[in-house]
Amino acid sequence: MPATVSPPSAALAQPAARLSRVALLALAGAALTLTACSKDDAKKPKGPAQVGFAVLSESDVPLEVELPGRTAAFRIAQVRPQVSGVIQRQLFTEGALVRAGQPLYQLDASLYRASAAQAAANVLSTQASAEAARAKADRYRPLAEDQAVSAQDYTDAAALARQTAGAAAQARAALSTARINLRYTTVPAPITGRIGRSLYTEGALVTANQADALATISVLDPIYVDIQQSAGDLLALRRQLAGGGAVPTAPKVTLRLDDGSDYPLPGVLEFSEVTVAADTGTVVLRARFPNPQGLLLPGLFVRTRLTQASQSKVILVPQSALSRDARGNATVMVLAGNKAMLRDVTAPRTYGNQWVVTQGLKAGDKLITQGLGKIKPGDVVRPVPETTPQHPMMKPRK
Repeated sequence: MPATVSPPSAALAQPAARLSRVALLALAGAALTLTACSKDDAKKPKGPAQVGFAVLSESDVPLEVELPGRTAAFRIAQVRPQVSGVIQRQLFTEGALVRAGQPLYQLDASLYRASAAQAAANVLSTQASAEAARAKADRYRPLAEDQAVSAQDYTDAAALARQTAGAAAQARAALSTARINLRYTTVPAPITGRIGRSLYTEGALVTANQADALATISVLDPIYVDIQQSAGDLLALRRQLAGGGAVPTAPKVTLRLDDGSDYPLPGVLEFSEVTVAADTGTVVLRARFPNPQGLLLPGLFVRTRLTQASQSKVILVPQSALSRDARGNATVMVLAGNKAMLRDVTAPRTYGNQWVVTQGLKAGDKLITQGLGKIKPGDVVRPVPETTPQHPMMKPRK
């Protein structure tokens, strides 16, 4: 049987198809290469990077310290009985505002009323005796002058008159004491303030010399805040004031509550203790705060921001313009002509959203504040004022 021969056209079509696929792959690879090159060209910087700078100037900055404190009542008084007796009635509502002199407790007054009545009777008796003795002495005086009675009789009558007058005075004093004790059976509020819970109930026996108070009254508006400041910090501040690095200012105190919120009303520093606590090594500063809403309660722990002086001739640097290395050393980037230079600075504290720089910078230096992420020390840059909009690098056209 004769062999079958493929047509010449089919044999030539297969190599041509392979060549066309290879050509297409080569063209696609070339296109990808051109695209990658165009992207690399877009990433290459077109000239020096643009950075924003600020011209530095010296400032006076308050020396603020944050210290722990604890609130204390402006006034506090313990309600105590002046006489002994059984509580018959409680005349106040716990937690309410009471006025000075307002009755708080009523004690059993029957014995004290009887004592007052007895003292009043003694006054009447002694007064009668004193009047009789005085009348007798008055009658004996002319008789003794005329020698109708002996001088001794007149002397005895005059002495008896003085004795009975003294007894009458003692009786009147005893009556006053009895009436005072009777008045003390009603226990009054010693001051105006907010009263706490009652530690004794009706029917309880109380005594004049007992150790426990019946209740406690506190004045909460205004309220004190006792601040603990380290003796070393206080000494450093005084040295700084003496050396001229700081200027004393009117003390200002603000509060931060335990939940992190700021107390809206500022306080006034009242005084500082003259001794250092031996157990804590701190000095107590007392500040007074208005408390019209009763938000602050005695015994509350707070954080205080205290301004005692003002630090002069320092440089304020935005926090975003300052960085720290692994050892905590602070550095900034400044302009030296059109070059970015790294400079070490001393920034011990912050003020608001800025660092307080005490060494390393001076007035007139140009601090780079914008574009720090695209430069490194020694780079040539294109500086513009920080108020100038920072435009991104333009991509080349395709």
